[in-house]
Amino acid sequence: MTTHYDVIVAGLGAMGSATAAHLATRGKRVLGLERWTPGHRNASSHGDSRIIREMYFEHPMYVPLLQRAYELWAELGDHARTELLHITGGLMIGPEDGALVTGTLRSAREYNLNYELLSPREVSFRYPAFMLRDDLIAVRDPRAGYLDPEACNGAHLDLAAGKGAELRYDEPVIEWNSSESGVTVTTPKASYSADHLVLAVGARTRSLLKGLELPLEVERQAVFWMEPDPDAANYDESAFPIYAYEYEPREICYGFPRLPRGVKSSVMHSGEIVKDADSVDSEIRDEEVNPLRRALAPILPGMSRAPVRERDVCLFTNTPDHDFIIDFHPAHSRVLISSACSGHGFKFASAIGEIQADLVTSGRSRFDLGPFGLDRPSLYLNSSEKILYRK
Repeated sequence: MTTHYDVIVAGLGAMGSATAAHLATRGKRVLGLERWTPGHRNASSHGDSRIIREMYFEHPMYVPLLQRAYELWAELGDHARTELLHITGGLMIGPEDGALVTGTLRSAREYNLNYELLSPREVSFRYPAFMLRDDLIAVRDPRAGYLDPEACNGAHLDLAAGKGAELRYDEPVIEWNSSESGVTVTTPKASYSADHLVLAVGARTRSLLKGLELPLEVERQAVFWMEPDPDAANYDESAFPIYAYEYEPREICYGFPRLPRGVKSSVMHSGEIVKDADSVDSEIRDEEVNPLRRALAPILPGMSRAPVRERDVCLFTNTPDHDFIIDFHPAHSRVLISSACSGHGFKFASAIGEIQADLVTSGRSRFDLGPFGLDRPSLYLNSSEKILYRK
C-alpha cells in the first residue's frame, strides 16, 4: 500500500530542511525530496559561513523574524550538541547618510536595540585589521555573527529524520498535480501523494510553477577566501567581526573572520544573471576578484591585496524587490511556494521553517507575511525599477 503523507517538501536546502524538521517534530508524516546528495554544492546552502545580524538595514520588518530565528538556531544547536551560531559582533560601514548606515540605525531605533556608533579611529583601535577612510562611519551590532550553513542543514535534517521524516536524495521532482483532495508528486523513481506540497527548490523554482510566471532571476555569486597574513591574529574571530560596507550608493561588500578555508569576502549582487541554474559556470576566473579588491581597499587594505586561497560559486534567486516569497500558489491552495531569498535568506531559515509548518498545518502564522505575498505590487517591477534595498 502506498504511503500518503501529510506534507511533501521538495528541496532540502536551508528552507526545506528547516520546514521538514518543524513538521516532523509536530508528528506530521513528512516526505522530503532532494535532487542531489546531502552537502552538494549546486545551489545556495553550501559553504562554511552565512552572516546573521539583528539590525536589518534592508527594512525593520525583518527584525522580529530575525529575533525568532536567533532563538530557534540556539535551540537547534542545543539539540544537535554543536555550535551553529557564532557571535562575533558586526560592523555596518559606510557614509553617514548612506542606505546601509541609515537603514541599520532605523531598525536599531525602531526596536530599541543596543548599538554603537564608531569613528574610523575607534574602529581601528578595537579591530586593528580595519583602517577606515575618514569619511566613513560604522554601526556596531553586538548580536551579529555567522552561521555554519552545512552544519545547520545537517542538524535540521537529522532532527527531521529522528522524528520520523522520510528523506530521499538523488530524487528530483519532475512534476506535481493538485486537486481539492491533495497533491501528487512525480519523480524519476515513483509518484507520491500528500495533503500539501512545499516547494523549496531555490533556483529551480520557476521550472516547477504550473501556470505561474514569477519574475525570478538566478544570479551567479562569486565568493573568495583570502589569506592576508596567516600569522596575524588580527583576522581571527576574537579580533575581527563580520562586516558589510557600502562602498558605492547601494553597492555592498561583506565578509567574515578567518575560518579554516581563509578570510571570506564577496561583493553582494555583483554576479551574472543566468538563464539556466543547471548550466551555470562553476569556474571562477582570476580577474573576478578585482571588483572585490577595489571595494575592500578603503576599509581593509591588507585584505584588498591578499592572495586568494579558495573560491566558489553560490546561486542567488532574486525577486525584483529582494524580499522573500512565502505564499500559497494562487490556483493551488495546497501548494506553498517558499523562499526566493535574494541572497540574504539563510539566517532566517530556522524561523521560516517554523512559519511554513504553521501555514500548512493551520493556514496561519503569527508573523505578518503580507510583504512576502505573491500579490504585492513590488514583486512585479520591471528590472529597470528594481529595489535593491527597501527604504
